[in-house]
Amino acid sequence: MAIIRNVVDTAKFNPAAHLPYELRAQDFQMAMQDVYDFFYDVNSRLAEKGLRRLDDMLRPAIMSGVLSDMLTASLAKHSRVLTENCYFNGHPDLIVHGIYPANSVKAGSEGIEVKTTRKSGGAVDTHGARDQWMCVFVYDVDTATEPAYDRRPMTFTEVYLGQVTVEDFRRNPRGELGTRTATLHKDGIKKLRENWVYRL
Repeated sequence: MAIIRNVVDTAKFNPAAHLPYELRAQDFQMAMQDVYDFFYDVNSRLAEKGLRRLDDMLRPAIMSGVLSDMLTASLAKHSRVLTENCYFNGHPDLIVHGIYPANSVKAGSEGIEVKTTRKSGGAVDTHGARDQWMCVFVYDVDTATEPAYDRRPMTFTEVYLGQVTVEDFRRNPRGELGTRTATLHKDGIKKLRENWVYRL
């Protein structure tokens, strides 16, 4: 199985994007490249053993969770101002270093929430409507090409970073066993997309 190392296309960044908290386009580039390199290393080793790619083994929800955690950690590593929120399941994922005791807060206002989705355009469910900076990474996984060893590597296709408010969300109906979620409504998603950071 020939595993391909993906590379971030630096020409696809938006030079006009507004990046808060001293973020730079290079921070996003390095974070995405860190993820690409991880998948290349892991999938190369799996291929040596005749096993399936990690992309093919992980269920979509698990894949999104793994990518969100990896991108959060990598952005924190490369950022000059932001660090990971040390509070388990705290909000937001990235917080301004030194603002909160022990860089840990259950629900803070200074930072960025990181989300990932396969949905083009960046619409993603959240656990609640909040005033926040929200960063959404859209990615593509090739699950259709046959034979499987010809499949394209996981690719980030869009990145959005927008400052949204509670009023930009619609509340989703909760099923009998479901957890209540909120999603940006039409105008909210438009606001998010206006500040696109990266688009293939």
